[in-house]
Formats: sequence, C-alpha cells, structure tokens
Amino acid sequence: MIVRDFNKIVESERDRVVSDANWTSVRMLLAGDGMGFSFHITFLDAGSEHVFEYKNHFESVYCMQGSGSITDLATGETHEIKPGVMYALDKHDRHRLKADEELVMACCFNPPVSGNEVHREDGSYAAPEELEA
Repeated sequence: MIVRDFNKIVESERDRVVSDANWTSVRMLLAGDGMGFSFHITFLDAGSEHVFEYKNHFESVYCMQGSGSITDLATGETHEIKPGVMYALDKHDRHRLKADEELVMACCFNPPVSGNEVHREDGSYAAPEELEA
C-alpha cells in the first residue's frame, strides 16, 4: 500500500514538486511506484493560458477548484471547466487550457511520468523511452 500526504510532499519532497510558467504540479504517484499511471495535483495560475499536446501520454483531469475552459484545437470546440468537470485526452488531443480563476486539478497520466518531465516546445512530454536513453 502506498500512502502519501500532499502537505508533506509540498513541505519536504521538492523532487515531486515541478513548476513551469504559471503552473505547479505535485506528483503524488510516479512511474517508479509501479502503478501503471501517475497521479498529480496541478495548480494553474489565474489568467494563464497553456497549449498542450501529450503525444506520448493519455491524460485524464478532474477539476476540484476554480474556473476556466478547454478548447480542442483540432475542432475549435470549447468546454467550460469548473469543479466536478472531468476531461480525458483520449486522442492525444492538442488543446488550450485557460484558467479564469486558479484551477486546482487532479491529473492521471498513462504511461506514468517519472517525475521531472517538463513540457517541450510543442506542449508534450518526452516518451518514457526517450528519457531512459
């Protein structure tokens, strides 16, 4: 059984807290935990806008706090993001995520991230095999 306290991770396990421009992600489960997915709590700053395309990962996201929107850049379709809304990027969808208020999101990635990935210029994370090389 794996049990982790979010507050203790934030206070002392800096290797599990990753930040980039206008967002912070607390990595609760990583590839090394052997679960087949990673689990993160991610904070997106109010007023920020992000373009992501996880070419090498599937992601599911559940909004716990805040408001914003997600736009599928292939179709132009936009959906409201608010507490209780979940979205899943089942086609490696290139998307724009806007945070009108600070968004607090619970995120799962498959395959799991190792912990220190950063978004590449195209908005993706490297494939796990690229990190091992």
